[in-house]
Amino acid sequence: MERSGSDALFAGAIPQLYERHLVPMLFAHYADDLARRVAALRPSRVLETAAGTGAVTRAMALALPDGVEIVATDLNQPMLDRAAAIGTARPVQFVQADALSLPFDDAHFDVLACQFGAMFFPDKARAFAEARRVLRPGGSFVFNVWDRIEENDFAHTVTQALARRFPDAPPSFMARTPHGYFEPHRIRGDLAAAGFDEPVRIEAVDALSRAASAHDCAYAYCNGTPLRNELEGCPGADLGELTALCARAIAQRFGEGPIEGRIRALVVSVART
Repeated sequence: MERSGSDALFAGAIPQLYERHLVPMLFAHYADDLARRVAALRPSRVLETAAGTGAVTRAMALALPDGVEIVATDLNQPMLDRAAAIGTARPVQFVQADALSLPFDDAHFDVLACQFGAMFFPDKARAFAEARRVLRPGGSFVFNVWDRIEENDFAHTVTQALARRFPDAPPSFMARTPHGYFEPHRIRGDLAAAGFDEPVRIEAVDALSRAASAHDCAYAYCNGTPLRNELEGCPGADLGELTALCARAIAQRFGEGPIEGRIRALVVSVART
C-alpha cells in the first residue's frame, strides 16, 4: 500500500493486524482472482507493486509455473517484512520500492499486477507511467481498486458510525482513500496520461466479506488500517471506545456474528502497445 502521509503509514502493529484480520475478511478472494488473471496471460516475468503483506504474492506463487519470475515490491518495508516472514510456496524476490520510481529496467516484465494499491499512489499517472515503462511491448497491467464505499457494506457502516460521532470533522480515511478512486473516467484518464492506449477493460467483481463477529470486523478496520492513525488523533475519544462504537453499529445492521456483507472491487486491465 502506498501514499504519502498518514494514509500510507502501514507500520507499528498495523502489518500484523492487517494480515490477521483484513486479508481473510477482504483481500483473499480478490487475490485469488487477480492471480488467476495473471496466470491466464502466461507470463515469464511478473512484477507486483504495493504487495502489502503478500496476499497476491502467495496466490501467484501457487498459480504460476515454477519457472515464472515473481518480484514483489512495496513502499512500506514493515509490510514486506511481514510478507517475507509468512513466506511463499516457492521463491519470490521481495524488494522495497516506490511504485512512482521503480528500480527496474525498461521493458523487463510481461505482467505488472497491483492489488488495492493504486488508490494510495499520490500521482497515479506517474505510477501508471512507471508500470508502462517496465512492461515489454504487449505486456499487461492488471490491477484492482475498491468501488465506491456505498457498495462495500462494512466500510460504509464504520464510516457512517464515525461521522455520527464526529459530525464536525468526521474521520474519512475509508471514503477518501481506499474507496476514493473508482470512477472509470478518472482511471481511464490517468492511464491515458501515462501513455496507455485503449482498450482499457474495467470489470466489477462482487464478493462477500465475512467476519467472526461484529467486534472482529470493527477491530480490523479501526486497528489494522491507517484509519487507526486518524482515530488516534480524534479529540475526546480513545481507540478502544471508537472500536466499540463501530462494533455496535455493525451489530445493529448485521448481527453480532458470524456476519457477512457485500463488497465490490473493480478489476482494470490494459496492455502496453
